[in-house]
Amino acid sequence: MKAVVIHATGGPEQLVLADLPDPVPGPGEVLIDVAYAGCNWADTQVRMGIYPHPMTYPMVLGFEVSGTVAALGPGVTDVAVGDRVATFPEKGGAYAEKCVASAKGLIKLPDAVGLDVGAAFPIQALTAWHMMWTIYGGIGPGETVLVNAIGGGVGLMCTQLAVHAGARVIGTTGTPGKEARALAYGASRVVVTSQEDFERAVLDFTGGKGVDLAIDSYGATMLDRTFGVVKMLGHIISIGEAEGQPFKNIRERILPRSQTFTRLHLGHIDQTSAEWRQGVDQVMAGLVEGWLKVPIEGVFPLSQAAEMHRRLEGRGVAGKLLLKAGG
Repeated sequence: MKAVVIHATGGPEQLVLADLPDPVPGPGEVLIDVAYAGCNWADTQVRMGIYPHPMTYPMVLGFEVSGTVAALGPGVTDVAVGDRVATFPEKGGAYAEKCVASAKGLIKLPDAVGLDVGAAFPIQALTAWHMMWTIYGGIGPGETVLVNAIGGGVGLMCTQLAVHAGARVIGTTGTPGKEARALAYGASRVVVTSQEDFERAVLDFTGGKGVDLAIDSYGATMLDRTFGVVKMLGHIISIGEAEGQPFKNIRERILPRSQTFTRLHLGHIDQTSAEWRQGVDQVMAGLVEGWLKVPIEGVFPLSQAAEMHRRLEGRGVAGKLLLKAGG
């Protein structure tokens, strides 16, 4: 099979198309004929060697995949060859023509959901859902959510899910123009941080009270400043470090307002749990009903994986980039 291999950490040029043996599914696994692989910010961190969870190199990159089941490993009984599926292979492997994944996390795709969307929603939509329901306990009417990097994939999912639940959303973006899609998806206010002070804007928006929940994927200075705009007993969830690692002052930041803080990794959600199934069901319902939209901004062949990473790192993407297997 063709696969995109990273032998050593570094820039996009480390993504090399190679011929590899077809993988073989082990017990509890399936082999997937890949249709599309999703591109996420975590992919760039793994490529650079700064992902906060350990990886082993060389490796085939890619943690989000859609396609059809090609073969079953020993003990797999609840899926059939030919089923259209999407999943989150936590150790990678999606940037390829074939991919092995655990059967327990497979998401069967209804006919109404295309394979392109199937590779574009799992990580970002389920991360957004689990932050607001599994971690926070359920967002709803009367509550306000701050979404930093609202124009990115997770930000747009958080926006739609929160608005659908009746909450108000205020967001931030550092790139002028990336506020447009978030506003179209129901955000009440988006602060372009290169043009105005987001702390003052958020406090003005909430009448000085602060937001109930803040979701941050920047880390570093942006996360540090976010604690100051979250209400008493409010919650902050970190899901990324696009600006840099969080400062080591979390205790001091949460003390003044008795806030709580979580660093979420989607891979820590038990894929056999009721919470996982509930998240999948609710996200899938949104996709089928049409109120949850997955904007796909670009599709690249496997041979252009490096260019896909360059485009994502340019910070101008307000949606999802995909690799198409076989291209």
